[in-house]
Amino acid sequence: MLKIKFLIAATILFTSCLASADRIKDLTDVAGVRSNQVVGFGLVTGLQQTGDGKDLPMTAQALKTLLSGMGVSVDGPVTDFDLGDQLASLAAQNAKKEVKVENVAAVMVTAEIPPFAKPGQRIDIAVSAIGVAKSLRGGQLIMTQLRGIDGQTYAVAQGAMSITGVSVESAGSSVQIGVPTSGRIPNGATVERMVPTPFDSAEHIVLNVKEADFSTTTAVTKAVNDAFGLGTAKALDGVSIAISAPMESSQRVAFLSMIENLDVAPGEPTARVVINSRTGTAVINRNVRVTAVAVTHGAITVSISATNEVSQPLPFSDGETLEVQNADVEIAEAQNPMVLFQPGVDLRELVDAVNQVGASPSSLIAILEALKTSGSLRAELVVI
Repeated sequence: MLKIKFLIAATILFTSCLASADRIKDLTDVAGVRSNQVVGFGLVTGLQQTGDGKDLPMTAQALKTLLSGMGVSVDGPVTDFDLGDQLASLAAQNAKKEVKVENVAAVMVTAEIPPFAKPGQRIDIAVSAIGVAKSLRGGQLIMTQLRGIDGQTYAVAQGAMSITGVSVESAGSSVQIGVPTSGRIPNGATVERMVPTPFDSAEHIVLNVKEADFSTTTAVTKAVNDAFGLGTAKALDGVSIAISAPMESSQRVAFLSMIENLDVAPGEPTARVVINSRTGTAVINRNVRVTAVAVTHGAITVSISATNEVSQPLPFSDGETLEVQNADVEIAEAQNPMVLFQPGVDLRELVDAVNQVGASPSSLIAILEALKTSGSLRAELVVI
């Protein structure tokens, strides 16, 4: 009977440990294996009179440069001899006129090249207007070079825009749903150059813990050493772990795949209270504690009601009919009880006590800030 109870207790403990364990791939990143951002300037054509127009000279300039590269002269003849003196003079006058680009919009194109992306693979791109265009719906992105931080071209983008936003104007009224000046092109760019990574040539594979924590770093190091032998992994600091890996590429990939799927029980997170002052949201993790303190919260409500009345003069008098406004002002203060927190109060008791006081989300934020100021809140207070 005692053996059965021990097996049941061991099973429960083992199940709870597995439930709280995470894979190493969910807790860490491989150093040097990351996506890379690229950006480019381009033009979207084919718009229905919703482009930049003449209000943005940059668009007309970019269009002239694009057409010039294709052998199309916008500013006039190539030489005066080609068209004669009269036609050359007319072309010079036309060159001074503004180029109408109601169907063209200047845009910025952004994308992320995933790690190990090879030339020829396609990636999604995001397109957004940078001028005064009203909508990019129905537009076509002209071939745009996407460059990295080093100025090199890593991808080329082109394709039809996918816009979910709609904007309609008529007779002085307008309706807008979503954002019609930005959109995406699925598989809209082709990778032209591979971004080099140190994964194949580095002597060690370095894992970086996503949330800096010495307990998690130690747990990951121990799990790798238990699985592959002592000395395989070495903690460098509270974030990085150096792992000795095979130099042959296929063996290194297989070795890292096994490491990523090891289960690790991460360390408990730091006691933290996150407050969003714009939405009135407060998030409290389970490690938050409160020392002995008394809290009371009261709200003062001021209500003003106004009534309009008409004052009539007496019959056959020289008085005038006047409109009189009467206002009633009432002040009410809620009689909320005082709550006494004992030392070591946990999250559940804290929430129950705040609900007992009858505090709203905004009032809860004020109470938490006051607790932190008084030194009674044993947690990091983060306001976003």
